[in-house]
Amino acid sequence: MRMRIFLGVVVAGLGIGPAGLDAQIMRHPTGLNVNAQGATSAFITYGNLNGYRPVEAIWCGEVEPAAPDIGERCVAGTVFGALPVRYDLTQPIGTDGLSDIMSIPPSVSRRAYQAAEAGQDSHFFYVRRFVDGTGQGRPDQFVSVTCRMTGGGARTPLSLTDVRLRFADEEAVYSIASGETLPEVEARITYTGSGRLRGRWEVVFPGEEPPATRDLISEAALPLDERGRQRRYTELDRFYVFLPPTGEFTLDGPDVTKIPTTAAGQYQILLRIEASADKEADSDLEAAGAGLGTVIAGGVAGFPIPPLRYWVGMPGDASKGADGFVLLEPAPNADLPSTGPLEFRWTPHAGAVFYRLEVTAPDGRFALSSILPSTSSRYVAPDWLRERAGGSGMRWRVVATDGEGEPISSTPWRVGAWR
Repeated sequence: MRMRIFLGVVVAGLGIGPAGLDAQIMRHPTGLNVNAQGATSAFITYGNLNGYRPVEAIWCGEVEPAAPDIGERCVAGTVFGALPVRYDLTQPIGTDGLSDIMSIPPSVSRRAYQAAEAGQDSHFFYVRRFVDGTGQGRPDQFVSVTCRMTGGGARTPLSLTDVRLRFADEEAVYSIASGETLPEVEARITYTGSGRLRGRWEVVFPGEEPPATRDLISEAALPLDERGRQRRYTELDRFYVFLPPTGEFTLDGPDVTKIPTTAAGQYQILLRIEASADKEADSDLEAAGAGLGTVIAGGVAGFPIPPLRYWVGMPGDASKGADGFVLLEPAPNADLPSTGPLEFRWTPHAGAVFYRLEVTAPDGRFALSSILPSTSSRYVAPDWLRERAGGSGMRWRVVATDGEGEPISSTPWRVGAWR
């Protein structure tokens, strides 16, 4: 007999052995409201793992007893989707526990909504399968969380579903001379729920170790013992704003007079989202059997927030073509690395069908000429370029061409020397 659950644990038919309920993996929350028209993210704690490890996560419209395994598995034919591997952020937490960020993609919400329109229940399930990691051959465990479809406003976890950093005048990339001022910066945020969003703006200077992917996710996506351990950079500004239950918000960036433009090189502006208290997003460790305390998870996001980059050249640097076509890296008169990758970057040209990167040796002969599609804006040079173009007068430029290879624009030549 098929069995549907709404909240809590269904005991009948679980197939639990002599160890009884103590052997079953627990979770909190057991159910939550989600956006029926788009994405939702939520922090979930699993406890009482007892040597089990997580594998796939699936959304479906119905569940049934998983006997001879433990718990409730998805009913065949009602599956809406699976959690992509790139969004799997499970981490150990508390005492024999695991934290998980459930990131529901819009495609799953849409299928669940269509099923509800066709007469099915207005909720669906997120089912995690756990397998025995001890080699004892114990049965798999299926642990479900009920997702109740709502409008995505109040009473839904405060979660960020999309964040886009940009300059206010909509230019995608900026390259300016030393000492110039950048335009205003803003972040376009799409979210569920309502509440206080808190965080800070930081800047990564040229030469600093860049942030890793884990440094770019929101603090609320981390287990408690990892919070505060993300790499920190120079703080530009802080914010603490209220997000109404409208689903969209434009966050003003830091004061532009605080954004550094002195040293030449590439900078990165980071938006760091800190965890905030939100009743709908909190996860209770004790209820999940993973220890004591509550994990605050307001502002959770199941993806890294991409940084906003800008480049600063030397004073008087004539690196911009007449139509704004800009060569970004390496910087003019740069000391080129003697080891490791050498990367060329430039801004997109609206009329380009192809790009041609040209590099000449100190004696003027071509050392490299590479054709790239219009979707490219970077090129990593092969190691042999150092031998072909060694010396103190290597030059390079990028030419934008039409479909026949005829030039339509080019950046001015730059010069550099190998270290």
